[in-house]
Amino acid sequence: MADTLNPAQQRAIAHTSSPLLVLAGAGSGKTRVLTHKIVYLLQRAHLPADSIFAVTFTNKAAREMRERLASLLDPASRKNLSISTFHTLGLRILRESLASFGLRAGFSIYDATDSLQLVKELMRREFADPGNHADATLAQINTWKQLGQTPAVALAQAADDIQYRAASVYTRYQEALRTYNAVDFDDLIVLPLWQMQHDPLFATPWRKRVRYLLVDEYQDTNSSQYELVKQLVQTHHGLTVVGDDDQSIYTWRGARPENLAQLKQDFPQLSVIKLEQNYRSTARILNVANQLIKNNPHLFEKKLWSTYGGGDPVRIYACRDDEHEAQRVVSELLHHKFSKAGQYSDYAILYRGNHQSRLFERTLREHNIPYYLSGSQSFFSYTEIKDLLAYLRLVCNPQDDNAMLRIINTPRREIGTSTLQKLAEFAAQQGLCLFDAMAHLALETRLSGRALHNLREFHQWLVQITPQLSQSQADVALKQLLHALDYSGWLRDSSADEATATRRQQNVDELIEWFTHWVRHDPATDLATVLAKLSLQERLEREDDEATGERVHLMTLHAAKGLEFPHVYLVGWEENLLPHRNSIEADTIEEERRLAYVGITRARQTLTLTYAQQRQRYGETQGITPSRFLEELPKEDIEWIKGDADIEPAVLQQRGAAHLQHIRAMLKK
Repeated sequence: MADTLNPAQQRAIAHTSSPLLVLAGAGSGKTRVLTHKIVYLLQRAHLPADSIFAVTFTNKAAREMRERLASLLDPASRKNLSISTFHTLGLRILRESLASFGLRAGFSIYDATDSLQLVKELMRREFADPGNHADATLAQINTWKQLGQTPAVALAQAADDIQYRAASVYTRYQEALRTYNAVDFDDLIVLPLWQMQHDPLFATPWRKRVRYLLVDEYQDTNSSQYELVKQLVQTHHGLTVVGDDDQSIYTWRGARPENLAQLKQDFPQLSVIKLEQNYRSTARILNVANQLIKNNPHLFEKKLWSTYGGGDPVRIYACRDDEHEAQRVVSELLHHKFSKAGQYSDYAILYRGNHQSRLFERTLREHNIPYYLSGSQSFFSYTEIKDLLAYLRLVCNPQDDNAMLRIINTPRREIGTSTLQKLAEFAAQQGLCLFDAMAHLALETRLSGRALHNLREFHQWLVQITPQLSQSQADVALKQLLHALDYSGWLRDSSADEATATRRQQNVDELIEWFTHWVRHDPATDLATVLAKLSLQERLEREDDEATGERVHLMTLHAAKGLEFPHVYLVGWEENLLPHRNSIEADTIEEERRLAYVGITRARQTLTLTYAQQRQRYGETQGITPSRFLEELPKEDIEWIKGDADIEPAVLQQRGAAHLQHIRAMLKK
């Protein structure tokens, strides 16, 4: 073991005499330290396996830890180890002591949708609220729970009428959960915490049981999680936490990086060991990361270093606009892949906001480059996109019952569930699709009056519009459909507010742009061909997260945390984007700088930063100010490229050859 671990890692593994903070920089091997420390506790400290608990924040991280331990320990040695997320540990505590929490076997765990529905019902019943304040109230309840505050404390500390009402709902909400034999996600932490704080008879057995606790990503703990850790280690003080204040990017959901500093106060014997050797990135990438994050105040000073070579300079591209940015990145990616004989899965495009993915998706599609969208909602999962594609599928194939069921009452046509059920039963008995069943004379034996009239009216509308749409070019057909449905009006009427309607309309406009692009490149492209292309793409995007395969990765900076890629394109380095406008207004620039730092340290071999000089926003072209972060980077490690004219002719020629090679490869497929 000593031969494969650096001195700092070895010290962290062997230290058991006091609580320990391992300050682990990006790519410094923290998971390796955690897993080897568990082995050390078992084999050298001779602790029983069932007294060692390791907690992290995601199922993926817990799974990775278990998989690594499987290569270090035999099944018998690791059998009773507890390696889980915080919430899974909390669930275990609840299940082992149901009576202590007033729960019964088989209790439910409410997700966010369940919780919101319950809050809406309580507010409607108790406060005559039509639902306008339910989201804000639930968010406040979640905040109180993350802070470890009970309903009684929230009620006592309410500063105004709004908080008083929310605290009153909080009280009713917890009572309702108890009545329904249910808990919500935050309860998995706060219920065990409250019980341990107020019932020594409950807490003592757990404190004796946990001889050693290891916590990953400690900078991401909220107040409740931190307090639960304190409760669990009160007896033995066996504690190792691994964290990095420079990678704290989740304060918006309750994480408190200051918990790292709080450790010194709550555990006076705390030792600190820094892991600064990076096993991921080239020296130049690390220099850029170090120089950027130096501009933040620090709880603990550290500086990443690597034995890898200097590597290529970090490139910064100034692009004309957001479309040029997408084209430039994809062009550079293609050139690099073919000149270096790389794989698509070696490349990642990272961005601050989900909306930035659209142009990159479209450009990748134009080049038939496979990609995987992670950490954001797929374009095809938006309701309005699903609806419109279902209409067009029905135009091309009236026998498509799934498409029919999706759109038959969108926009609303007063065709109820009971009517659809009778129609489906009739169609099945007659061996017909729903479209043909609507026109069948015998349907009158099952339906009559308004229900039958509405079905026949919709059927007639489809019969009239289908030939017109199916014979038009794809983009024209889509526009005609939107006009016939008055879909923009439907979006306005069915959206909660104007902002939502605008956002949904922008999605529709994006779909029109895609259709227009395909027709522009091939005027003979018909509707069926476009739908076939989209269906294939949609199927790819439904595949499992773990099976991304040979595809370019697209994801937000938040989603990229914990991952690494040989080649990274970090796009949109602009004021109001990175740093985000909300952070500028709230004066929380430090977290945005940490977010940029996380993005930089995802790269192993090459890193490219880009910004647009103007960008389309809300239908208008706006001028852009480059991100202030660009001025904080070390000039000796970066290369500014202002435009295509800066590229040497030989490189342009090589890039053209790469594109030609890409086309040939496509033709072979």
